[in-house]
Amino acid sequence: MNELEQQHPAAAASPRKIIHVDMDAFYASVEQRDNPALRGKPVAVGGSAERGVVAAASYEARKFGVRSAMPSVTAKRLCPGLIFVKPRFEVYKAISRQVRDIFAEHTAIIEPLSLDEAYLDVTENIQAIPLARDIALRIREKIKAETDLNASAGISYNKFLAKLASDHRKPNGQYVISPEMGAAFVETLPVGKFHGIGPATSAKFNALGIFTGLDIRNQTLAFLQENFGKSGAYYYYISRGVDDRPVRADRIRKSVGAENTFSSDLVDFDAMVGELRPLADKVWRHCETTGNRGRTVTLKVKFSDFEIITRARSVSDPISSRDELARIAISLLQAEMPLPKSVRLLGISLSSLQNEESSAPQLDLPI
Repeated sequence: MNELEQQHPAAAASPRKIIHVDMDAFYASVEQRDNPALRGKPVAVGGSAERGVVAAASYEARKFGVRSAMPSVTAKRLCPGLIFVKPRFEVYKAISRQVRDIFAEHTAIIEPLSLDEAYLDVTENIQAIPLARDIALRIREKIKAETDLNASAGISYNKFLAKLASDHRKPNGQYVISPEMGAAFVETLPVGKFHGIGPATSAKFNALGIFTGLDIRNQTLAFLQENFGKSGAYYYYISRGVDDRPVRADRIRKSVGAENTFSSDLVDFDAMVGELRPLADKVWRHCETTGNRGRTVTLKVKFSDFEIITRARSVSDPISSRDELARIAISLLQAEMPLPKSVRLLGISLSSLQNEESSAPQLDLPI
């Protein structure tokens, strides 16, 4: 057993077979499927030409640099011919359930990350198919046959590499990273491409002279922990192609929330209260559907200049009604009045979730 295996037993264990399935431009592809007039054209789901944020972009729009979470005005500037479409989340959820049923034909160990992507552990699979790449191919073919949508897949021996692999042949492709390939595959990867490393952390790596997976691998564990805290050990191991996180079919949902971007900025307190109540309704519907209850209410306010503030309050007992949830959110807003700027978005989230009946955390089911 080498030094890495002694420090990290998973490196010596029999490799898992993990698939990461990611629907290609999911929301936008659904809209293009259902409206032939949108096919082959740059489409943005969410927002409008004047306001809001892009929730998803078609591949035609991505060629212009349009991305999810981009302000709509920026997207329109990059792509003057961009077509904005209102999201239809009930449709997306129904298709997500169809796709999940296809996954379940092969394994019960499914970890959803969102409506359009999930990890599957197929080490032991229901149909006893020996090669994970064949399972991924069958899944993608059936998704196409049943939904007329494309999915990409990454296949590897751990979650980190499976997710990297699913990006490698997008759209409508799949890629395998074998145990023999893992460490080498990571070597040339820019740190900004590492799943879990955002722009701020990437900039910090770069400031330390670290630009690639190989650069990370050349650092000591102590150095990475000193500069990146608890995440340092994670970076140390993934730079070596090692990630022993299991695929968890019982991922815990830590919070549930709802938010809305307004067509016109708000300045009046009563108007804001009027917008908070339906958000509280939406969050509470999820609570009643799942049996979840939470103790921490967070109010999100985005101003006209895109500055965001959040204010939170925790209570000793789980919140028991929609009215209580709304009351706390409104009181958090009232405590900030008068606000210094007009408001373009309000959001409410409920966290510290537990199940009403068992006090056990709930499954991370998409809502």
